Amino acid sequence: MAIQSMYQPASLAEAVGYLTKNPQAVVIAGGTLAIPLINDGISMPEQLLNLSKIGLSYVKKMPDSLIIGACTPLSKLIAECDIPMLCQAASNIGAWQIRNMGTAAGNLFAPPPSGDLGVALLALGASVKLTGPKGSRTVALQDFFTGYLANLLAPDELVEEIIVPRPKGKCAFIKYGRRKHNTPAIVSVAVNAAPDGFKIALGAAGDYPLRAKKAEAALSGSLNDAAIEKAAALAAEESSPFTDAIATEEYRRLMVREFVKRALNQIAGKEN
Repeated sequence: MAIQSMYQPASLAEAVGYLTKNPQAVVIAGGTLAIPLINDGISMPEQLLNLSKIGLSYVKKMPDSLIIGACTPLSKLIAECDIPMLCQAASNIGAWQIRNMGTAAGNLFAPPPSGDLGVALLALGASVKLTGPKGSRTVALQDFFTGYLANLLAPDELVEEIIVPRPKGKCAFIKYGRRKHNTPAIVSVAVNAAPDGFKIALGAAGDYPLRAKKAEAALSGSLNDAAIEKAAALAAEESSPFTDAIATEEYRRLMVREFVKRALNQIAGKEN
């Protein structure tokens, strides 16, 4: 059945109220994920909830964090963000048309091999603020993803903000694709050499962006060649890549190892 109605609330509270009464509604902001599926007849929702006017398009620069409104267009995030790795990841998403419409929170719902922003956010230790009729709660992004196109968001909740701690160490982000620009990832890797330990995030290496925790644990000492090799090998082992039209599972696993190694070498100052 074709779309019968589209509701465009003027506030977050109004949006939550509508979603509580209409949990089957498809939520859009930029619409870059949902609208192509609707146009192609793959998704056929009766109701759309359009969040583009609820006032969640902002980037707040706090002393210890960056707070990103859920409906912030990627192009606005790139222009106002002062965390270089996050800017780099956002700049690698689609073409400029997509970045002008696609939103920061919307990209969290993009299935692999898309969703590059989530990889950088994971490495930075980001959290998401979720708001529903019972109030708000904040969950770590590493706990938010639960499976392929699955997450902790309740049917009557919306993502309100993304909270990104400012990194206190060196960071590196590498996206490897078939082309230099406007390309889905074969793999993407983000590394944050935080004082409390390394954070390594992988994209297109599983059903959702994931942390390579065994690889992180292998980097407790010096970042020498042996430690880098071991961490890269462990990251490949604990990844769960897939085969699609872009790359095979085997190739992706090899590239996880290669690009974790490259990212760690960047952190160590051994590679530009």
